[in-house]
Amino acid sequence: MTKIIQVVIYKSISDEAKLAQYAQLALPAIKAAGGKFLARGMPVAVREAGELTRTVVIEWDSLDAANKGYDGDAYQKAITALDGGAVREFRYVEAM
Repeated sequence: MTKIIQVVIYKSISDEAKLAQYAQLALPAIKAAGGKFLARGMPVAVREAGELTRTVVIEWDSLDAANKGYDGDAYQKAITALDGGAVREFRYVEAM
């Protein structure tokens, strides 16, 4: 089974209060679904075309586990709380 690394890049944040509500719900929801946070926050440095935007990196046991975590009721409540307060890009890559 190949582990999956989920990278979430925040393209923009328009409502910090909604983001805070989302984070309070998302963190325990992802952990309960089996996700392991590897990094979370602003980059300490960027190079080339990198941008100083909030980034989250999560390890999952499989793509199926990542999808179940995303689609689960607890995480969907977090997304509802975010309510358009941020524009994000999700990427899933196989771990080496």
